[in-house]
Amino acid sequence: MPMFLNIIELAQSLGVEEREVAGWIRNDGLPHVTDRGRLLFDRTQVVHWAESHGLAAKVGFLAPERSKIQGAKKLETMLRAGGIWRNVAAVNVLNLFAETVAKLPGATPPIRQMLQQRLRAPNGISWALVGGGLALPHLRTPIALGRDTGIFAIVLLCDTLVINEPAPDEQPITRLLFFVAPSPRAHLEMLAQLSTALSRGSLGQLITEGAQDDAIFAAIAAADTSGKKEGNP
Repeated sequence: MPMFLNIIELAQSLGVEEREVAGWIRNDGLPHVTDRGRLLFDRTQVVHWAESHGLAAKVGFLAPERSKIQGAKKLETMLRAGGIWRNVAAVNVLNLFAETVAKLPGATPPIRQMLQQRLRAPNGISWALVGGGLALPHLRTPIALGRDTGIFAIVLLCDTLVINEPAPDEQPITRLLFFVAPSPRAHLEMLAQLSTALSRGSLGQLITEGAQDDAIFAAIAAADTSGKKEGNP
């Protein structure tokens, strides 16, 4: 027997606003039926639609019972996709983030557009200041995108980023490690892995000094290896 969701339940399951669901109906063929003026969605049909559009359910009704949340892709792979950006003016940071999201592997144009809108929304970004002039900006509300997605960019600013969050050591923010993770679980894993790499290895110093790309990529690869060892006792 089919399980039907209303638009509120569907929006919550996908981690989006109801207006975005309405846009998918108009523009992207999201399957639905109308019952006495209410929009209803067959769970099975919506799961297939979401998978075909590169969007997995975050929580709730749409989460396939047999699925397991995938871990983060390798940091080096995601950094190759996002790139290392130098001499970026702080005023252009949001545009650069949006440009990075536009290259998100494995995501469809509607998903990229949705993420870009979230980036530009008020309080859409959590800056995660870690000290030493470094920050780990990311979407304040991560969503499940699928294991083949995810992107990471390192941004070296030519001036100071001014935000309404105090740095733990009051040093001006000039180095950003921006990322979009494949899933909420992978998001937390990436945040922890990057924080550890910045505090324990050479990565933080290399980024602060604006080292050559090859040296930064080597440090990221080392962080991948270290993270794998820590995750497998």
